[in-house]
Amino acid sequence: MRFAKRTFTLAGIYGLLLVVPMYFLETRVGLDTPPPVTHPEFYYGFIGVALAWQVAFLLIARDPKGLRIMMLPAVLEKLSYGLTIPILFGQGRVAMRLLPFAALDLAFGLLFLVAYFRTANK
Repeated sequence: MRFAKRTFTLAGIYGLLLVVPMYFLETRVGLDTPPPVTHPEFYYGFIGVALAWQVAFLLIARDPKGLRIMMLPAVLEKLSYGLTIPILFGQGRVAMRLLPFAALDLAFGLLFLVAYFRTANK
């Protein structure tokens, strides 16, 4: 249980540190990666969903056995970004600076899967 608790706590805290500031950076995002945000509903919707997942990670960390089944969609959450960014980069559609974040999501996805299997029958 300790592995799962530490993994999900780390992922939740890291995610909160990354996601919460995005609420205040819409203009900056448009300047750094033009064009400006043209559909704020998608921008803020993405942030809201990402924030909800960070809270879910922290909840899983509190009760890995009871919330073990939620580890599977947590893996999917990490893979959805971690696999998409390298594909988009290969197509020349995103900047290289996003690759380390994708790699970290892939790593967390793998750690979540390990946590899922390590918490079986405990």
